[in-house]
Amino acid sequence: MDWNERFSGVDYLYGRAPADFVARQQWRIPRGAKVLSIAEGEGRNAVYLAEQGAQVTALESSANARGKAADLARERGVSLAFISDDLRGYDWPDGIYDFVLGCFFQFADPAFRDEIFDGIAQALTPGGIAMIHGFARRQPRYGSGGPGQVSQLYDLDLLHQAFPRWEVLHQADYDADLDSGTGHSGRAALIDFVVRKPER
Repeated sequence: MDWNERFSGVDYLYGRAPADFVARQQWRIPRGAKVLSIAEGEGRNAVYLAEQGAQVTALESSANARGKAADLARERGVSLAFISDDLRGYDWPDGIYDFVLGCFFQFADPAFRDEIFDGIAQALTPGGIAMIHGFARRQPRYGSGGPGQVSQLYDLDLLHQAFPRWEVLHQADYDADLDSGTGHSGRAALIDFVVRKPER
């Protein structure tokens, strides 16, 4: 998929408000915490977290999406740091972020997804928190967004296996209504997963 083309219009494909998961879990992120939001898109989640006082870095390869995110940040009076790299082949840093947020990055096949999960773990400080949100495996029956390939979707067992021995702070597998622009709209099958990296 050409994400730069997909983000080329003037409208925000997934809206300008944060994902409901992000709004519900934001209380975990103290002011001043260093947050990396991967595959951030047009800035809805990163800008919201910056408004709450976090130091947010948005990792997004699409220039069109980054431009919209920068516009949204200026409009809301906050600043974001940007990384323009693609997730595929990204040189993940070692232990510099307090939180890593990944919402709906389900364009990744299973092998690529495993690389991303490993990168998230690498980028977090000891005791840092991964916040992952996406579509559950039954999502294709709804048609409200996401890939059609079940192998790219989540269940809680898969996420537990990806982050073994991490402390589970929140997990949920549920159905809810999405109202996130034209990209995600309607009833959806969703997964929440919030886990803390071991201290050693």
